Amino acid sequence: MRISAKADYAVRASIELAAVTDGAPVSAEVLASAQDVPHRFLEAILRDLRRDGIVASRRGVGGGYVLARPADRITVADVVRAVDGPLVYVRDQRPSDLDYSGSAASLLHVWVALRANVRAVLAQVTLADLAAGAVPEELRRLVDDEEAWENP
Repeated sequence: MRISAKADYAVRASIELAAVTDGAPVSAEVLASAQDVPHRFLEAILRDLRRDGIVASRRGVGGGYVLARPADRITVADVVRAVDGPLVYVRDQRPSDLDYSGSAASLLHVWVALRANVRAVLAQVTLADLAAGAVPEELRRLVDDEEAWENP
């Protein structure tokens, strides 16, 4: 599975917004600089996030972006879906839309299980968790496994 640059940048910018304690709008330029993200690319990402109700924009002097709802109600899965669509694709299709036959029929179960596991991880981590420097205990156990860091 690959996480696109667009999804990575979207999550990072969203965490920056979640870390703003006074709720003041943050400009795209400041977000881009804080996370070393190309500004023009981030502008397009922020439009996608606004369209999906993750962020809201405020115009004028002192304008910028804010989270559209509390950070503890926005998951990493929400952000990734807003910019990339479904969490897992196989040949540009959702696993549930595929149909395999013959000896490959059971492969569909593998793709659906992968999607379920990706969703299980990304849907339990909120922007508030990440802005606070924490992840849920279940994820911590996965990360603490030394094999998780290896690339066999």
